[in-house]
Amino acid sequence: MPSDSAKIPVTVLTGFLGSGKTTLVNRILTADHEHRIAVIENEFGDIPIDDALVLSGDEEIIEMSNGCCLCCTARTDLIDILRRLLERQDRFDRILIETSGMADPNPVAQTFFVDEEVAANFELDGIVTMVDALHAEAHLEEGSGDGVGSHVADQIAFADRIVLNKTDLVGPAQADAVEERIRGLNATADIIRSRYADVDVADVLGIGSFSGASRSAEDPDRMDGGAHLHDPTLDSVALDLGGDVDRAAVESWVAALLRDRGEDVYRIKGLLSVGGDPRRFVLQGVHSMFEITPGTPWGGDRRSTRVVLIGRNLDREELDRGLRSCTAGAGVPVPR
Repeated sequence: MPSDSAKIPVTVLTGFLGSGKTTLVNRILTADHEHRIAVIENEFGDIPIDDALVLSGDEEIIEMSNGCCLCCTARTDLIDILRRLLERQDRFDRILIETSGMADPNPVAQTFFVDEEVAANFELDGIVTMVDALHAEAHLEEGSGDGVGSHVADQIAFADRIVLNKTDLVGPAQADAVEERIRGLNATADIIRSRYADVDVADVLGIGSFSGASRSAEDPDRMDGGAHLHDPTLDSVALDLGGDVDRAAVESWVAALLRDRGEDVYRIKGLLSVGGDPRRFVLQGVHSMFEITPGTPWGGDRRSTRVVLIGRNLDREELDRGLRSCTAGAGVPVPR
């Protein structure tokens, strides 16, 4: 099995229709950088990337003119595509998966937890969501359930990084209002403002959210999540535990929680101070799948355990009791 450093990092790009995903993909495909990137269009229907960049056919891999990128248009199962990429003699530096505008990013993200061969060779780097600054608030008002508002809210809730695009079409006050609304749905994701999806490639690729290399892992205060306006359709619960935790106890608690409530817990993110270990541990979960991985040493920072859960129908008091039962020396909680 390859070491974590040898695994190919994968970025999932999501966002509602018209948010600018295709424009961002085209910028990445034609940018002057040193990465070899396979771009997977994980949708059915018309290929949204410019015709000049994609050959016709159900599945093609094309060397780009800048010699750095390759584009893979996927019309079959994602796992099959990833396995075929592994069979190629030339290796890729990164994979970028663009989902369709109405897609739930959860099944794509879970692929990197549930398939052993995929998990052994690829590492989920982060979920990037594009948000249309001009239309986001209207979309979010379009109802819950299966409505547009639910799709947009879910895509924001899953994100590790958010690109607030089309800021040239709104004034500063409206951009601030949209960002505040986003913060109500996701208190921990970085937000980058852009025009025409003109962002630095390094801001969307290689963010290290699932490996402990993100800025949240470097700065525990970014995990507070408690002082933001919350959208009524989603809950964001931030838990802060001053002392150390027992890693096995946390694993047991999270496993039981996601087993019973996985459909309601969209994302779980955390920084753990594990008793007897100098490193930060990073907790990342998507619905019923989660992992805990070691990160950088705490150094001179105040050690603390902070966990943020984003989802629906979350009981803060119950969750707080569950985390506190994981305090080092408290024993492993018994799953109910």
